[in-house]
Amino acid sequence: MANNIKRSGDALALQVTKPAREAGLVLEDLDGDPKRLANVCVYGFDDLLLVIDYDRVSESDRAEIVASAARDSKSIYQARRVSLTESGHGYQVQVPGAEDAGFHVGDKAPVLETQGILVIYKDGKTRRLADDVITQAGSWEQ
Repeated sequence: MANNIKRSGDALALQVTKPAREAGLVLEDLDGDPKRLANVCVYGFDDLLLVIDYDRVSESDRAEIVASAARDSKSIYQARRVSLTESGHGYQVQVPGAEDAGFHVGDKAPVLETQGILVIYKDGKTRRLADDVITQAGSWEQ
């Protein structure tokens, strides 16, 4: 089930607990306490946000996936480094540039994940691009 974009302090954010765990952006100890919350870079495109682990995805792979998303979406907005944070019983990521990319408070924001990357998309028309990003990233050597 997709979570909704919310306001968190002065920024927009999205609850991403399960996808963040599955993408390896969060590592927890045996008690469920976080041992690592990834530093990520959030990239915005029309109706699409990429959240990429800054420390575990190489600079060349980041450049390749961002360039591909920009070409396919014919857009690109600001990129910003943030960290995942604890929120409630899970984790959230601030999504700077979300409004430029077409996301607003209350919007449903489905998330796809692969190792080191979350792809947040707005609707069916950007699902194809989100799938393409996941396929491309899944082909990298880990």
